[in-house]
Amino acid sequence: MADCFIHFDAVHKSIKCKPIIDEVHLQVNRGEVIALCGGNGAGKSTLLRMLAGILRPTSGTITVDGLRWKQDRRKYASLIGYMPDDYRFSAGLTAMETMLFWAKLRGLGKERTIEILSLVGLSDTGSKPVASFSKGMRQRMLFGQALLAEPPLIIMDEPTNGLDPYWMESFVTHVRQAAACGQTVFFSTHQLPIAEAVADRMIFLRDGQMVLDIMKSDIHQRFGVSGLQEAFNELFGIPMIVPR
Repeated sequence: MADCFIHFDAVHKSIKCKPIIDEVHLQVNRGEVIALCGGNGAGKSTLLRMLAGILRPTSGTITVDGLRWKQDRRKYASLIGYMPDDYRFSAGLTAMETMLFWAKLRGLGKERTIEILSLVGLSDTGSKPVASFSKGMRQRMLFGQALLAEPPLIIMDEPTNGLDPYWMESFVTHVRQAAACGQTVFFSTHQLPIAEAVADRMIFLRDGQMVLDIMKSDIHQRFGVSGLQEAFNELFGIPMIVPR
């Protein structure tokens, strides 16, 4: 029997009476890697923020490993490593100081901080403040803090934005390793090759509605040789460009 780890039950979100997420029913098994795909404004970030406990649903419930945010916020949060799509870093703090701050919040020490900075290639940044980092370096910092406590659930919002090809490949490797260790990964992306490279399952959102929930193994059978790109084009009404 599948081990259901995340459960969305009739989850709806409205902001100022405007529906953002329209009644999502979803189950995710422990150890699955889920790619959340869709265009701008589809509701991807809102769905992830509700799962992370940052936003509360207007109606419906979300459980992670049987826990609801409202019942036990501290324990719920301890299950999650969350990577936002952007973050305003404190002025003047270095990578070591910033990561060590996050590590202490998780009850971790300097040894783990050094390990994670090495993992994301930021060990040699010295006294350079994180606030002056490039977009790709900031993304790697945020990715590292999501991995810090080796949480059962890793949630990431557009994690590969700004990464160069080497670090995109590294991201794929680290996510696969996390899943192999039993961690569940739920991330949004508009980069379909990344979704296809790492995810077990793809979920497409359009205007706040789930329009497709499909295993990677079924993509080519249903949509042909172009895979996810053809699925995206069909779901979002984008005409295929046939080369002359």
